[in-house]
Parts: sequence; C-alpha cells; structure tokens
Amino acid sequence: MFSHIMIGTNDLDRAKAFYDAVLATLGVPPGAVDRHRVFWRTPTGVFSVSVPIDGQPATVANGGTIGFACKSAEEADAWHAAGLAHGGTTCEDPPGLREGSHARLYLAYLRDPDGNKICALYRMPKA
Repeated sequence: MFSHIMIGTNDLDRAKAFYDAVLATLGVPPGAVDRHRVFWRTPTGVFSVSVPIDGQPATVANGGTIGFACKSAEEADAWHAAGLAHGGTTCEDPPGLREGSHARLYLAYLRDPDGNKICALYRMPKA
C-alpha cells in the first residue's frame, strides 16, 4: 500500500545521525543524502526525512505515529536505546508488552530530535 514515508526536519545532519543509529539496529544501512533529504531504502519500503521545500519550519503531526517493524523484543529495545543515545526522548509507556484482544505486541516509543513520534513494534507469537 505504501511506497514511502517522509517526515520533516529542521536539522538534516541531526536527523541523519539519529535515524542512521536507530535504523541500524533494524539492519538498515545508513541513509543517502539527496540535496535537502535523506533516504533509507529497504526491500519493503523507503523512509525519508526532508527539510521542507516551502522554506517553512518542519512541524510534527499531532496524533501521528510512524511504526518500524522489529524481529524481536530485543531488537525493539536496541532501537529504543539507540534513539535515546542519539537525542531522542522516550514517550508513552516504557518499552514493553501490550496485550489486546487480538494481539500481543512489544512496543517502544520515542520522539525523534524534531519531535516526531516513532515506535518500534514486534508482533509476538500467539501463546
């Protein structure tokens, strides 16, 4: 359904350093800079940050979250730790298991240095 996700940044170098670190924990190679954007390409899609082309400041989406798929709870924890070490801040509940009527999820939430809410998500096997 999606070809890519792009979010805004007010500091391209800071955003690249942050996302290079957190996405490396998921096996994603460093991003490629293209003028005012950075692209992280994988076989399943593209994630990108961009300085807004209209010259206005980048702002965050209120109520928006971007989720990154993880292969394990440990990978989600490594993602979260890398984010904190590179200028992110924790938000929501601490990383951990969330159980609902249809799924068991391991979630870890951060705000990136620009304030975008991001999440590491591991869909746990059914018990």
